[in-house]
Amino acid sequence: MSAETNPRSAAAGKTPSVRGEWPLYEVFVRGKRGLNHVHVGSLHAADDQMAIHHARDVYTRRNEGVSLWVIRSSSITASSPDEKDPMFAPSGDKVYRHPTFYDIPDDVPHM
Repeated sequence: MSAETNPRSAAAGKTPSVRGEWPLYEVFVRGKRGLNHVHVGSLHAADDQMAIHHARDVYTRRNEGVSLWVIRSSSITASSPDEKDPMFAPSGDKVYRHPTFYDIPDDVPHM
């Protein structure tokens, strides 16, 4: 096998030879009984297809998943835990969000 066709060859230069150079992916699995995808871990892969295959092999070995999501970690934007109070605090100044301006009839159940 020549250096051009061997992806493990350092001379090929197209596929990184060290996993640390591959992008990091986050893996989410939806279980057979679940409705939501749940973060199960991370892995390194050369591309999106390799990430799906590795995620299947690593995180669904016992047939527990029905759907996989993989996303490059660098593509995720998250809020900061330091901003939790302003981000998630109840909006007390927005009184229109609270149902206090009308009476609920007695014959309306579960309110």
